[in-house]
Amino acid sequence: MTTPFFPQFRPRLAATRRAATHKVQQASLAQLEHYLEGIFPLYLLSQEDEKANSRKRIFTLLLTFECFLWQVLKPQTACREVVRQVQALFRLKNLGPVDEGTSAYCQARTRLPKDRLERILAASAATADRRAGAGARLAGRPVKVVDGSSTQLPDTPQNQKRYPQPATQKPGCGFPVLKFLLLFSLNSGSVLNVVMANLHHHDLRLLRQLQGELAKGDILLGDRAYGEYTTLATWPTQGVDVLARLHQCRRVDFRKAVRLAKQDGLFVWTKGCQQSPILSPQEWAQLPAQITVRILRFTATIRGHRSRRITLVTSLLDPALYPAEELIGLYARRWRLELCLRDLKTTMGMEQLRCQSPGLAEKELLVYLIGHNLIRCLMAEAVARYGADLERLSFKGTVDGARQYSQAILQARSRKMKSVLWDDFLLNLVRDLVPDRPNRSEPRAVKRRPKPFPSLTKPRRQSHAPSHRNRYWKSKPRNYRALN
Repeated sequence: MTTPFFPQFRPRLAATRRAATHKVQQASLAQLEHYLEGIFPLYLLSQEDEKANSRKRIFTLLLTFECFLWQVLKPQTACREVVRQVQALFRLKNLGPVDEGTSAYCQARTRLPKDRLERILAASAATADRRAGAGARLAGRPVKVVDGSSTQLPDTPQNQKRYPQPATQKPGCGFPVLKFLLLFSLNSGSVLNVVMANLHHHDLRLLRQLQGELAKGDILLGDRAYGEYTTLATWPTQGVDVLARLHQCRRVDFRKAVRLAKQDGLFVWTKGCQQSPILSPQEWAQLPAQITVRILRFTATIRGHRSRRITLVTSLLDPALYPAEELIGLYARRWRLELCLRDLKTTMGMEQLRCQSPGLAEKELLVYLIGHNLIRCLMAEAVARYGADLERLSFKGTVDGARQYSQAILQARSRKMKSVLWDDFLLNLVRDLVPDRPNRSEPRAVKRRPKPFPSLTKPRRQSHAPSHRNRYWKSKPRNYRALN
């Protein structure tokens, strides 16, 4: 028995007969049959015994999750299209009519428990790590990467109240901003956990909410926001070492260090007199008065560009167990996190969320992260079977290949042919690798120009098109007489 979008899920659909349910099929990215089984426990989407999700409905928890996930994996998909697909599937197999409105589907998404989505996210990340093996480790210790980002929400009063727009934008001329902190696994590139807040929360404050995700023996890898006293004094006491770029406010003089090698030494940091705003008075008092850190500096040389001096700070003090070359190479791999964020925000379209309420927008963000982890599971399985480099597998190529091969797997009449198609799909993933471009410069700039419309300086209801709009180019007036 299968379901419209995920055949590996086998609970029955609400308001349908068990004998007819197994015929409902739909070729989509998630239509990879039993090969996606085992990514997360199926009981997380089972029907509840009481409360809102206990009634028998067309949009059960399982079907709602399938539709939501399919919607985020296919960018710019409206709720109307999801409902039309469900209507077509039910009509195709004579399972009864489905209302043409989107209200039932939208209400079903609000009933989707957020805690279950969080558990599915954690389970899918664990599956991706298990399939990828234990390659990205330092001295046998797992490495987890942390960084913050943000996404825009629709301009509604509810979203503005919880996630206000930047203060530099006029009311009615901006969009609410949801800030989130992601914890990645360097091994598989999957998302382990996420913390959401408004833009007024600092990354260090959000990091303290991830204490349950960092276990003793982990190594935390971050950018210069985490290369400061409170992080390096707090986490090592819990058995979590830190490697980050030195904070921009710190000045380094290697003449005052216990020298380990050239541009590599031990320093003693003293706790400042002013309390950190991210800590309570009790937490600030518990910090040690002094800590010993290791600072190393190297020069990053990229052909055709000016050399850059980069300074790292870490709590990994043993130069024999943690050589400077390995620490530098480990920090260089932090770029994977930026690529994962690009996969999420650009490839999958998470740059702008579409839900009108903050609670539903948070669920939409979680579903995006789950979809990202599902693709990472496919990539990890291809790497485990054929021994390719995970960092050179294309995320977009995996999405495109899975979408096309799912149609062929759906039409296969035997398990043997389905297995052959699946092996061929994984083999093509490792054959179509991203070119190896070490030290490649990728500036954050766009080539395609936007439309030459002036910027909105007041709410749209109060704004009117100026009679001289044709004289504007990119919001700047130009000399009209000089052009005639």
